[in-house]
Amino acid sequence: MTFEPNKIVVPVDFSGESKPALEAASALGGDIHCVHVLFPLGTIAPSVTVDAVTEDDRTSTVLMQLEELTAPFNVAELKVLLGTPGLEIADYAKNVGADLIVIPSHGYHGVKRFVLGSVAERVIRHAECSVLVLRRSDAE
Repeated sequence: MTFEPNKIVVPVDFSGESKPALEAASALGGDIHCVHVLFPLGTIAPSVTVDAVTEDDRTSTVLMQLEELTAPFNVAELKVLLGTPGLEIADYAKNVGADLIVIPSHGYHGVKRFVLGSVAERVIRHAECSVLVLRRSDAE
């Protein structure tokens, strides 16, 4: 049995693990849909009141960074979403009809994992397609 995904969602957080995730997705073939999720600005966030930063400003800046990161790859779509990363990634994959999500693991443990949560874990729980979690490149 061979698994050949037609649509692959690759969530990017701009960490050192983002490029290997794009490389892995490229090796699998299919259309790559790259997504980054921003937490929404709060109405009392300092950046809103002091610098007058808007969601559109943030989105356009991140989109330019996504274009730069994904330039070497054949990416079908770049998307910047607002919300909770794990849930937004799973919903996006469902909406585009993805066969696979390729997501890196940061390997947080203990208190750091409790505080920060695990985006990969939430994606696994909520995705309606297969999820490939990549091991950290510096894992032993």
